[in-house]
Amino acid sequence: MRRGKIRNLVRETTLSLDDLVQPIFVNETIESPIEISSMPGVYSFPLSEVVYEAKEIAELGILAVILFGVPAFKDAEGSSSYGETDVIQEAVRRIKAELGDELVVITDICMCEYTSHGHCGIVDFETKEILNDPTLEVLGKIAVSHAKAGADMVAPSGMMDGMVAAIRQALDMEGFENIPIMSYAAKFHSAFYGPFREAAESGYSFGDRSTYQMDPANSDEALREVTLDVAEGADIIMVKPALSYLDIIYRVKTEYAMPTAAYNVSGEYAMIKAAAANGWLDEKKAIYESLISIKRAGADIIITYFAKDAARMLK
Repeated sequence: MRRGKIRNLVRETTLSLDDLVQPIFVNETIESPIEISSMPGVYSFPLSEVVYEAKEIAELGILAVILFGVPAFKDAEGSSSYGETDVIQEAVRRIKAELGDELVVITDICMCEYTSHGHCGIVDFETKEILNDPTLEVLGKIAVSHAKAGADMVAPSGMMDGMVAAIRQALDMEGFENIPIMSYAAKFHSAFYGPFREAAESGYSFGDRSTYQMDPANSDEALREVTLDVAEGADIIMVKPALSYLDIIYRVKTEYAMPTAAYNVSGEYAMIKAAAANGWLDEKKAIYESLISIKRAGADIIITYFAKDAARMLK
């Protein structure tokens, strides 16, 4: 017992509730919570249930959530992403009305959940190219609509060139100078996003996202991407995924010494859950070891589907 207490005294890295952000999927097409088959224990929630989920998260002591929406209507332009009464805008409004400042509400800013083709921007269907600059205008509209609904922070994830600057300008022009931007600055073209695409119904109808997400082999490029986002006004920078990119998290934190987030993504979650279900891993120990490794690498914020599990463990 004494040795255990001494071990705790000299522990170099600690994990706390303040580090965690819980994702929530809000689906406009369902009437009751539905478990995501590839992510056991994670659910999509209808608008009518999202406040109950947010309350449970807050009661566990988790400080923040990040919202992802699935609309009832999709088109090539993602027009259901920025309306006043669209799914995320309504979810934010309901959560803030019930919980106020008790919970920090972050919103993902991207088009893939809202487009019929599943890509993160406007598409030229003749060339099958993602049109960067026309997409920036839409991202700005989404960010402003989220801020008007009451979001505390926006998180652009589409990896479009200039997206942080475009969103910062759009927010400032509408009087939202104090809304921070957490940019997915180093988002890799990863195989570990598979279960998320089921949850967000955001699979793409042609090609892939390698033209605008990063090559997993590149680390210097990640720092160049972060440099651009910092220069454009990002307040927090994110690395995604986390466990296969701990070296990137470390390099980013060491180089910039600014608030750094890491996204412990759906595939990383699913692997541990599947192995634990088969009796191959001790689930609680594997969760803790994974999250502490992300923190040790330099992350100040960990977005993770394990947030609720970890909160119960930490308590």
